[in-house]
Amino acid sequence: MPQKYIEKILRAKVYDVAIETPLDFARSLSSRFNNTILLKREDLQSVFSFKLRGAYNKMATLTAAERSIGVIAASAGNHAQGVALAAQKLAITALIVMPRTTPEIKINSVQSMGANIILFGDSYNDAYSHALELAEQKGLIFIHPYDDEYVIAGQGTVAMEILRQQTGELNAIFVPVGGGGLIAGIAVYTKFVRPEVKIIGVEPEDADCLNRALLAGSRVILDQVGLFADGVAVKQVGAEPFRLAQAYVDEVITVNTDEICAAIKDIFDDTRSIAEPAGALAIAGLKKYIERHKLTKQTLIAIDSGANINFDRLRYVSERAEVGEHREILLAVTIPETPGSFLAFCAALGNRNITEFNYRYFTSNQAHVFVGLSSSGDKTDRANLISSLTLKNFEVVDMTGNDLAKEHIRYMVGGHAPDGLSEIIYSIQFPERPSALLNFLTELGGRWNISLFHYRNHGAAFGKVLMGLQINLEDKTAFEQCLDASGFSYEEQSQNPAYQLFSGNS
Repeated sequence: MPQKYIEKILRAKVYDVAIETPLDFARSLSSRFNNTILLKREDLQSVFSFKLRGAYNKMATLTAAERSIGVIAASAGNHAQGVALAAQKLAITALIVMPRTTPEIKINSVQSMGANIILFGDSYNDAYSHALELAEQKGLIFIHPYDDEYVIAGQGTVAMEILRQQTGELNAIFVPVGGGGLIAGIAVYTKFVRPEVKIIGVEPEDADCLNRALLAGSRVILDQVGLFADGVAVKQVGAEPFRLAQAYVDEVITVNTDEICAAIKDIFDDTRSIAEPAGALAIAGLKKYIERHKLTKQTLIAIDSGANINFDRLRYVSERAEVGEHREILLAVTIPETPGSFLAFCAALGNRNITEFNYRYFTSNQAHVFVGLSSSGDKTDRANLISSLTLKNFEVVDMTGNDLAKEHIRYMVGGHAPDGLSEIIYSIQFPERPSALLNFLTELGGRWNISLFHYRNHGAAFGKVLMGLQINLEDKTAFEQCLDASGFSYEEQSQNPAYQLFSGNS
């Protein structure tokens, strides 16, 4: 029975540090999707995230003796800020273990509130394990970011406010999911007060620990988690949040990076505020849910959970948002290498706005063009364009959903390998931190000849490299063993059409 949580939520002491955030009408989104869409603005908290609710509620329950000992926490940023603020308010010494990949804006915020910081590991899980060790060594009180009843109850006050603010029709609440504390608190309170309201979790496709746990019927540990939405990059959902989710969460939906970037833009268009990737998750899921179920005239709420984003990540967000909104089409088109063919291709595009155009001579017979085109946003627009070009005898490969094309190849068009060069291509993701690229190359050593290399810093928690190597089958096994040992996430891309068309040999 949820009564104990209802009591804890009603008695939560969050308002010593938190404000009751507004439930804002998203005018543009509502008009576009023909639904009433509301944003719960947790990005307006003093630490720009909901996390201070749970952290303070937990720390306010500590005895005087426990407070005198001091606390420790592990966090990729937002929980750390909540703990630091609570410690400052309650006069408690706080030690925060943060991954080395934590955005600088979050590190600076924690330091400004007087907490001590240790940077350790490349992921939340690394920092978490180290924090537990330090807690035992130093006798500190560990403040869990999500797997704690008082933390869950603190986050549950978000639902208490929502149901007080929206007393009329309400069909669903969309909640971002990392370790599960927020959705657990929201779900248990909402289902007790208004059981007809659906609670829908939203996770990145590459960090869907709750989704997989619900499908399996038990908690699972993900081998790898994507780091783009660093605030929810958790390998395993918490035990107590999972128990509550099984009972009270209706569904979990997953979204990709492009959809998250599009949601960041949507929130900006409606509020003129910039959400972090985890903060925009709920809107990305809400949009996908509307399209999947063809919903109209419903009242839907999304939790805008945070706004702690490094400014230099916005370049990457902007690049990917248009694709995520179905407003940019990326194509690889083969045209004859004959006089007039380039003009004929441009004429075939009609009056469409060209967002990107890359072309270089390839062979005496044909040329490959990488082109970006604006789209109406209608999903049929891309199919219609490809069909029209095909009818005009152009060979077309759709690159809109090809991550290799979007992250690397579009910047390398024309860099073909010479004939006879034999190489194997990998895309590799590694944690981003000072000297990350040098450390990455050092770990690989000088054993293999690199024939292709492309890297861009996105101001994010991860770096992505496209690498070509001249290696035989035996060396390939050794190379992949080296990557496995390093913990880097990788995928062979030798057969990817983007590479073959624009960077491979003829």
